[in-house]
Amino acid sequence: MTLFAIPGRSLRLRLLVGTLVWIIATIAIAGWSLAGLFRQHVAEQFYDGLGVHLEQLTANLTLTPDGIPSLSIPLSDPRFSRPYSGLYWQIDQLDNTAHTQMQGILRSRSLWDSVLEVPEDALADGEIHQHWVSGPDGVPLGMVERMVHLAERPETALRLVVAADMQLISEPVENFNGLLGGSLGVLGLGLILAAIVQVLIGLRPLGHLRRALTAVREGETKHIEGSFPREVQPLVDDFNEVLAHNTRIVSHARTQAGNLAHAVKTPLTILANAAARPGPGLPQLVSEQVVIARRQVDYHLARARAAAAATVPGVRSDVRPLVDSIVRVMDRLYQDRKISVIIADSEIAPVFRGEQQDLQEMLGNVLDNAWKWANSRVEASFLVGGERLVIQVDDDGPGLASEQRQAVLARGVRADEQVPGSGLGLAIVDDLAQLYDGSIELGESPLGGLRVRLTLPAAPVGHLSHG
Repeated sequence: MTLFAIPGRSLRLRLLVGTLVWIIATIAIAGWSLAGLFRQHVAEQFYDGLGVHLEQLTANLTLTPDGIPSLSIPLSDPRFSRPYSGLYWQIDQLDNTAHTQMQGILRSRSLWDSVLEVPEDALADGEIHQHWVSGPDGVPLGMVERMVHLAERPETALRLVVAADMQLISEPVENFNGLLGGSLGVLGLGLILAAIVQVLIGLRPLGHLRRALTAVREGETKHIEGSFPREVQPLVDDFNEVLAHNTRIVSHARTQAGNLAHAVKTPLTILANAAARPGPGLPQLVSEQVVIARRQVDYHLARARAAAAATVPGVRSDVRPLVDSIVRVMDRLYQDRKISVIIADSEIAPVFRGEQQDLQEMLGNVLDNAWKWANSRVEASFLVGGERLVIQVDDDGPGLASEQRQAVLARGVRADEQVPGSGLGLAIVDDLAQLYDGSIELGESPLGGLRVRLTLPAAPVGHLSHG
């Protein structure tokens, strides 16, 4: 199998692309978030450090007897004493309007001969502001400032500034970003490789399934063999069931063809013998044998049609309208019998999951048998439960003994030769019902005659409203 195929038709490629997009997006968002959090943390630590130095500068600030600002003790960090070290402090004198009057009247040795150009800012007593300024040689600096008034000369306002090289922020951030990028890159590569392996291993059963289907198509086996994951096994089981069902259909078709050939062979042999020795009874014999042959052809064709229809999904037929139509036909055919018919209502509309023509064949034979043998009354009822439909027909006729019931339903036995007048009807019903995985049962009716209980597959239905 190739790893990549046409994007729109390759499940493997769609899974991989979807996984890769998700991995890349997740890692990118995680990297951006972590980098931002680290930079924020470093910046907070940076300005917190400047704030500590600013507090020290404020605490050590004093005035000489001449009113000149000075420090009682130098600040503790030795970088303030090293020229252009990247850490600086400066004191500016402000006028009564808080504007700069004199820059750098006192500054750290690290500034050497430079002065920090601090932007004008409206400072209130005690407030600490943060700025970015340009330091010696144009190096960007981060700074904090505050305005103070000394108790010795309250009229004198001083601005205290502490600044440091922004490289103290950018350098650890760059180092962290490099380490983070490398780590996330390794993680992403590992996840991508894991996704590829996962897709290849996860879809391997489909390759096995394809090879098994090829073996079935080429006739090497009759069903799919092998062990599959539980997510795929139901598909395999269903497909094996389809294969088995098709095998049964083919076998049944062959049997039907053989039965039809055998059934027609006897009348044809009789006709051939009669034609070789013509006699006065030839027309009647031909007519009888043609009727027999036609009946056999119709019988086997009905079975073949039902066998094909039973495999078609979604076919459904309403039962009640068909029963009403057949009852009207029976009333006309047997109008001299004066048969009373009672059809029980049902809360759920009975629907047969199969061809209407086959249902008509079965119901027609069952109801015809009831009318033929009933004395005065026929009752029909329906029961729908789950996926099964039960049609029950009772008559008040003489009924059948148990051995006669078996003879009527015996496959290949002419019922009219066992029970006078019943013809092939119930045998056909039995065969058709079995093709739909149904059944027919003959029993004793509460009316005194025969009860025919026909069980068939039911289609999903709704509730009936009677009015």
